[in-house]
Amino acid sequence: MIRLKFAALSFLSLLTVAPTVLSGQPASAQALIPRGMDGSYLGGGVSVGVSNPDDDAILGGNVQGRLDLPTVPISVRGAALFNGDNAALMPLVTYDIGVAPNTNLYVGGGYSFTVNDDASPLGNQNAPVITAGVETAIQRNLALYGDAKVGIDAFKDSNDAAVSVQVGAAYRF
Repeated sequence: MIRLKFAALSFLSLLTVAPTVLSGQPASAQALIPRGMDGSYLGGGVSVGVSNPDDDAILGGNVQGRLDLPTVPISVRGAALFNGDNAALMPLVTYDIGVAPNTNLYVGGGYSFTVNDDASPLGNQNAPVITAGVETAIQRNLALYGDAKVGIDAFKDSNDAAVSVQVGAAYRF
């Protein structure tokens, strides 16, 4: 009787393990680690400055790009936030965290250079910037992104931070 139970348990164990071993797939622990999105892109979309000292949201556009560094989880990015009055140009470096297949969260920083003294979606003076966002590849050459940028002391005659939210679509290469 004990031999029969042992044989039955061994057979059930073999049925459970065999498909994994025979499939040639990586171990399930490795499969749980998300790969994230790789590749570089250039895109554009909408930008909204939500912290203007005049209490008016500033609607504008954005052009953003990502240069993927494939051997490290870091990307070099560039962003231009603009409206009819001004533009803020930003070089940025981010740490990218793969959270799902073809999807990253990112966080990083850089510096914002404004073109003139008028209001842009990210303030009206040069300032350090921090950013956090998400990006996902929805097709081979198409990605969507969304992020928030905070310009530290980005308004003249005010110590307020400038906050801007962006969404857009990009061509992946």
